[in-house]
Amino acid sequence: MSIRKNTWNLGGHYDLTNSGQNGYLGAPNLFSWGRNNYGQLGQNNQTLYSSPVQIPGTTWSSISGGGNHSLVTKTDGTLWAWGRNNVGQLGQNNVTEYSSPIQIPGTTWSSISAGSSNHSLAIKTDGTLWVWGDNNNGHLGQNNRTPYSSPVQIPGTTWSSVAGGNQHSLATKTDGTLWAWGYNLYGQLGNINRTQYSSPVQIPGTTWSSINGGQSHSLATKTDGTLWAWGYNIDGQLGQNNTTRYSSPVQIPGTSWSSISGGGEHSLATKTDGTLWSWGYNLYGHLGQNDTTYYSSPVQVPGTTWSSISGSGQHSLATKTDGTLWAWGYNIYGQLAQNNTTDYSSPVQIPGNTWSSISGGGEHSLALQLQ
Repeated sequence: MSIRKNTWNLGGHYDLTNSGQNGYLGAPNLFSWGRNNYGQLGQNNQTLYSSPVQIPGTTWSSISGGGNHSLVTKTDGTLWAWGRNNVGQLGQNNVTEYSSPIQIPGTTWSSISAGSSNHSLAIKTDGTLWVWGDNNNGHLGQNNRTPYSSPVQIPGTTWSSVAGGNQHSLATKTDGTLWAWGYNLYGQLGNINRTQYSSPVQIPGTTWSSINGGQSHSLATKTDGTLWAWGYNIDGQLGQNNTTRYSSPVQIPGTSWSSISGGGEHSLATKTDGTLWSWGYNLYGHLGQNDTTYYSSPVQVPGTTWSSISGSGQHSLATKTDGTLWAWGYNIYGQLAQNNTTDYSSPVQIPGNTWSSISGGGEHSLALQLQ
């Protein structure tokens, strides 16, 4: 799942100059909870936690939860990973699992995205884009299907943001162009076909802003505030009031969309007025509508002060402008942090009011909290 990127997630950056609601609060702490069968919570164990537990350290910056692994940067530009590593998605030049953070070489890492299909993407401050992990559908953009257990570069030096979906990848450049590669059975690459590409191919347009990859669908906004979707749509996750598959971007009504996040088969988005909207698959209530009804058009989640969002496998996370953190949906592994395994179809608050950034993995969650 990126900062408005990454598959099933919306990792966020924290700026140390941010004074926050209560003035300067210092560097953030990193917390995790939910499923931990591969050590994806970074607790040096495989114990399930249904309440937030802290990962040691206080200089964490951006976060991204993948299917069963996690990526996090620190303020010094270092990049750390932990969790499942069966195809090298932790970037350690091996396939050893790690249940505690382990550093990926380098000190100039910037944007990150942990894909839901065991691959990882990251951009450095020099605008270069690097990938590693599973590649059976060419989603590492190397013009092959070879897995890599260490970062390998995708050509170019003007990459801006990245988003890893389920065996497909998205990235923007500083010129506003949008590129996609990998699995394309459902048209999730937005190229008006279902051809698989193992190297980046451009999606038409030059005003793309933020991007996010879901299970088999993609979301993106443009600089004019419009929201676009394409790919798999069996549960209405493209917001078109139908279940028709689209292999090129189609607009979701409105021009004031702000942040976006694609979950497994559902989608979330906020508007500039602070409202939160959801649509798609809803078997476990992860649309936050107090029901389990599927919606193929955006429906509003109550409230007007929503800030950041993250749609994961089958649960959802969101913060409000007051620093509170809320969760809803599937909870069998405690990924809603309610100290139980009860599903919730409406937002429930996770204790605390200084939450900063959030990212939902497949069945685990990550969040930064200001001290």
